[in-house]
Amino acid sequence: MTSLAADVVTSRAGSRTLRGFAELATAVADAAGDPAWLADLRRAAVARFADVGLPGSKDEEWRFTPLQGLAALQFNAPGPAMPVAIVDLAPFLLGMPGWPLLVVVDGYVDRRLSRIGTLPPGATFGSLADAIAIGHPLVERHLGHHAPVDASAFTAVNAALVRDGAFVHVGAGVALQEPLHVLYVATDGAAGSIVAPRMLTVLDRGAQATVIETFVHLGHARGTPRPQLTDICAEIVLGESARLEHTRLQRESLATYHVGFTAVDQARASHYRSFALALGGRLSRHNLHARLGGANIETLLYGLYVARGEQLVDSHTAIFHDHPDCRSWEVYKGVLAERARGVFNGKVIVRPEAQRTDAKQTNRNLLLGDEARIDTKPQLEIFADDVKCTHGATVGKLDDQQRYYMRSRGIAGRAVEVLLITAFVAEVVAEITQPQVREALEALVYAEMNALIA
Repeated sequence: MTSLAADVVTSRAGSRTLRGFAELATAVADAAGDPAWLADLRRAAVARFADVGLPGSKDEEWRFTPLQGLAALQFNAPGPAMPVAIVDLAPFLLGMPGWPLLVVVDGYVDRRLSRIGTLPPGATFGSLADAIAIGHPLVERHLGHHAPVDASAFTAVNAALVRDGAFVHVGAGVALQEPLHVLYVATDGAAGSIVAPRMLTVLDRGAQATVIETFVHLGHARGTPRPQLTDICAEIVLGESARLEHTRLQRESLATYHVGFTAVDQARASHYRSFALALGGRLSRHNLHARLGGANIETLLYGLYVARGEQLVDSHTAIFHDHPDCRSWEVYKGVLAERARGVFNGKVIVRPEAQRTDAKQTNRNLLLGDEARIDTKPQLEIFADDVKCTHGATVGKLDDQQRYYMRSRGIAGRAVEVLLITAFVAEVVAEITQPQVREALEALVYAEMNALIA
């Protein structure tokens, strides 16, 4: 595979490839010792990226998110991870100290920093590499099937380079009381490289769980850090009547290119609740696809993106209503300051069989600077005739009348703007049902709003 892969990627993708990807894919394939099914997946991933390369300006899904800066970078193998101590992680932990925690440093699980504790019988939370090594049947059955290599150029890159990540399995009827926290840490050792972890989460029939993904950067190098690419892929499979609350927090460094793809497959009567918060990254993109694969499913998507300076943050969602009597609700909000750019593209597709669908989609944006910009595109594609579907988008600035009202009540200075912006974003943050997580993120968002007005 390896030398051929390098030739194919170079010859077909040309200038739209990731420079250094072929060599990285070759090194991973040579060293991984993969089972046959994973080796086949890697070969398919390399071939796919060779065919499509990076998305260009003519790609409708990417036309507002240019990747020239990413294509100009030279990526190399990551260096040794910077030493990370437990105390370094304290600012990034949410909720109670005893919650199960899996720490992934520069793409590899660090068992020294992780604390899994004792889980109920039927529940597994640990390293994806370990699950592959022992031949766990769920990994072979699901990995690469819900976020296939042809879903995106970046799912192909992830499949070619992934070595480790998180594996979550909750057996039938098991209800986890404590959230499972996956903390992805990028260190200075990952500068100039591609970090490609993966998460596979499988909930069997009637299972219940809360999963938190957090992406952070720890670095002590002086000066501007070298860019890196975080290419993360998550596959989530919900069995009949299963319930999952999924919180995703991206707060990486401003030198990071972050591209994530989350694929959710839901069986009959299951419930998926998502909250995605994007704060960091030079360029941040998250695709969230939910496929409603049975009747009486509920899917709730909430999101908040905050950007300043030259940041670009992109949220793409797609909800596929394939069966009747399902409900989806989506609310994404954005706050953009200075010269930041935001992109929102939300699709709801209702198949002819999906009668009695109830789907609502809203995107609201607040621009705090004259040069801030948002490109928003909510979409409905409806092929059934008995549905209740709505969608809409708004873009605006802080209301002068609201400012005047608050000042007339004795609130002065920057506190006015901070309170107004906090009130704007509170609607989506309040949808986090776990109290400790909600309180922690409310404090984080409030601090971010203060920083925007400083």
